[in-house]
Amino acid sequence: MQMNPIERFIFRALAYTWGFYAFGALYVVGPVLGWVIAVFALLCLYLGNAVRQDLRVTGNIPPLIWAWGAGMSVMLVALWIGHLNWDLGTKTLVKSSIGWAKGWALLSLFPLAGALLPIRRQVIIRGQSVVGACTLLLAPLMLAAPYIGLPERIFTSPLKVVGGPGPEYFTVYLFTIDPGSWAPRWQFYAPWSPFAALLGVVSVLMALEEKSMKWRAIGVAAGVLMILASKSRMGMVGLVFCTTLPRLMPLIAKTWAWMALAGITASLAVFGGAIWRVFLDVTAAFRGARADSTRVRDTLQRIAYERWQTEAVWFGHGRVQPGPHLVEYMPIGSHHTWYGLLFVKGVIGFIALLGPFLWHTLFTMYDAARHPQGRLPLGIMLTLILLSFGENIEIEVYLLWPALMILGIHLREVADR
Repeated sequence: MQMNPIERFIFRALAYTWGFYAFGALYVVGPVLGWVIAVFALLCLYLGNAVRQDLRVTGNIPPLIWAWGAGMSVMLVALWIGHLNWDLGTKTLVKSSIGWAKGWALLSLFPLAGALLPIRRQVIIRGQSVVGACTLLLAPLMLAAPYIGLPERIFTSPLKVVGGPGPEYFTVYLFTIDPGSWAPRWQFYAPWSPFAALLGVVSVLMALEEKSMKWRAIGVAAGVLMILASKSRMGMVGLVFCTTLPRLMPLIAKTWAWMALAGITASLAVFGGAIWRVFLDVTAAFRGARADSTRVRDTLQRIAYERWQTEAVWFGHGRVQPGPHLVEYMPIGSHHTWYGLLFVKGVIGFIALLGPFLWHTLFTMYDAARHPQGRLPLGIMLTLILLSFGENIEIEVYLLWPALMILGIHLREVADR
């Protein structure tokens, strides 16, 4: 595949994922990459025709990118006000601002770079397939590790001195042991297993757009392996939901699909009660599959909501806070993007993310109904929605950057049609 210089740079940054992980460097590489290519994109936009032809920016910044930039800027302001309201100190304010630059800011920077720079989506898709090939090559060792006496953790990188949410972001693991079941789970190059499952969903989504049958099979196999080995319920839901719904969107324009939907709706009058009972049973079984995890998450969300409502409605508490023994000392404001936003940044932060997030989701739904190019971006947005209800998106953007760049590339593709 022929590539221009920026495509080659991006391809290598993605293809070397496992190499960076081996040194515990992924959490450093992601933010540095985001700021470097975003500044480069703006520089190319400013210089115009003075840039070499294969690196020139051909359009303007799309409205959605402006919305993401505005929303993430409001996040920073909300963070500052929250720190000032709670007198958290200058040191904490500076540290949290750096955290914003390594997290929330990247939600706008990577799509910006994708929307401006001449990068084809196929380059990122192929790079993700190469990551999948490395995953499959390493899988036998990782899957066998707990049964042949190898340690869970290999080492923690000295790069942890740069600071981050925790040492697990700089640690190289072969596997982990689930404290609830004492069974092994695998997280591959992610900091924990549920996030690895959602990365597996992204891998499958991209592989389905791969033109080469060989690379498509590799990408799908690697993604499914990550979902199954992580033993994540959310990953299983994503594998079905995020891959099928985008491909069903074109049916919105079909008359026969609306007629079929009318028939199904009418049949619910007869079978609705039974279907609803089955749904409740399945939901209960799903939540009960890891009851301790569900209990901790539900309790964290309830505490975060109650404390937001009674203590800091508009700008939140400024940062997460240690939780009690009841939630196994998990930080209040973690494990859920939306409850976390309410607790940490209040209503202002909540709206700052909800606005561009909702707009981008509706945009991809509309385009997926009209054009095949919209399927992958919609699948990515659906994956982000799932992720937001079980994780904190901002601390995981450093591994989601290929998907975020696809979102920006899609905006450029739509403008060029």
